[in-house]
Amino acid sequence: MSVPLFNLAPNLTVSRLCLGTMTFGEQNSLPQSLRLLDQAFDAGINFFDSAEMYPVPQRAETQGKSEEYFGQWVRKRKISRDRVVIATKVAGPSGQMSWIRDGPKCLDAKNITEAVDGSLKRLQMDHIDLYQIHWPDRFVYGSYPLSISPGDSLGLWTCHFKTNYVPMFGETEYDPVRQFSSVPIEEQLDALGRAVDAGKIRYIGLSNETPYGVMKFLHFAENNVHYPKIISVQNSYSLLCRTFDSGMAECCHHERIYVLGYSPLAMGILSGKYFASDGAPSDARLNLFKGRYSEGESRYSLARNTLKLATMVNKILSTLVLQKNMVFILYHLQSPLF
Repeated sequence: MSVPLFNLAPNLTVSRLCLGTMTFGEQNSLPQSLRLLDQAFDAGINFFDSAEMYPVPQRAETQGKSEEYFGQWVRKRKISRDRVVIATKVAGPSGQMSWIRDGPKCLDAKNITEAVDGSLKRLQMDHIDLYQIHWPDRFVYGSYPLSISPGDSLGLWTCHFKTNYVPMFGETEYDPVRQFSSVPIEEQLDALGRAVDAGKIRYIGLSNETPYGVMKFLHFAENNVHYPKIISVQNSYSLLCRTFDSGMAECCHHERIYVLGYSPLAMGILSGKYFASDGAPSDARLNLFKGRYSEGESRYSLARNTLKLATMVNKILSTLVLQKNMVFILYHLQSPLF
């Protein structure tokens, strides 16, 4: 059965399911990535998401490969550009990914412009359908430290998100004490608007945002005709991460902002594979990158009591005819905001 379509924006028809490419170039080789893209496209998926910093765990040697692999797939398969919708993202400030514009240190106009051009070059395309800010420019400089794991010959970098000013990537704690001066949202919107005017991007969106951030971007766009309006926000959402269901749900409902929920299987935990007697396959992400991917490990620690819920849910779903993974996907699709 083909995946149903809907209008994410005027003249932007996308499949209800979007294939993320975060693992392309690290966990997935080029042949594997091309095969996954083939399978998704044949099933009716025309919507694909990437980011300039992908794949993860991020490192200088692989940065940008996810976008490159997608571009290669389009060219190798001779797919008409109007048959696919590509979304990608500009990296927010980290101060530690030195291979991406020395940090990046901020989301000013220069960084956004260079990021757009870099993604277009890697994708080998003349425009991006949906361009998103990967995370806000509103947190403490250095609170996204990426440090090389001791003895890691591959140079894989690990992520820690314990001191965020803005809660993101499924985190919930907001710390006003760590507030600092950041690039004005107006400057970010102006740079994005210039990229829209130049035909480089069609629509803009946010990612890992808060209700405050969404409303501020909408407020500034409403009061300046030169600023583009966001059409979507991409946040983590699953049975183990329900932060969207509070204030963000009301914002998106009233402002007609679509939600692109990522990690519906909570990095595979809801599939039940990590509760197998053998501890899941060795190539499962949390096993393959154990000790190197602390952002995922801290968010979905297998020792957390909340994961007892995943075990219980899997036991219940084991009695159903539907595949467990499909149930969690349908859980997403039942919401009018997704």
